[in-house]
Amino acid sequence: MSTAAPRPSVLFVCVHNAGRSQMGAAFLARLAGDRVEVRSAGSAPADEVNPAVVEAMSEVGIDVSAETPKILTTEAVQSSDVVITMGCGDTCPVFPGKRYLDWQLEDPAGQGVAAVRPIRDEIERRVRGLLSELGISAASA
Repeated sequence: MSTAAPRPSVLFVCVHNAGRSQMGAAFLARLAGDRVEVRSAGSAPADEVNPAVVEAMSEVGIDVSAETPKILTTEAVQSSDVVITMGCGDTCPVFPGKRYLDWQLEDPAGQGVAAVRPIRDEIERRVRGLLSELGISAASA
């Protein structure tokens, strides 16, 4: 008798938790549904999600306007199976046994929606690759 595999947990981290990590978390939540536990956080959270990010994500049918940037905690890292850093530098805590992926992506802070679109599309591509690595088929959008 087999038991269901535990649900993997993925944490997206960037400095402000207002752009890249929010897009990563939103795409993973959309594509994986409840098969993956999704978190995002920032080492120095902004007051709100970047408005250009909100607009760019709404263009692909994902509403992140109600999201709030969250502070990165040691507990969030410890309880995640995969930690994806997106430009948080040395502020991301590192724990043995965790899988870390460092996604080098341009920071959308202060940029308009035209500059955010290619970042958004690259994040979606990488999230789909991550799902494949985790053995989870992406839901059709």
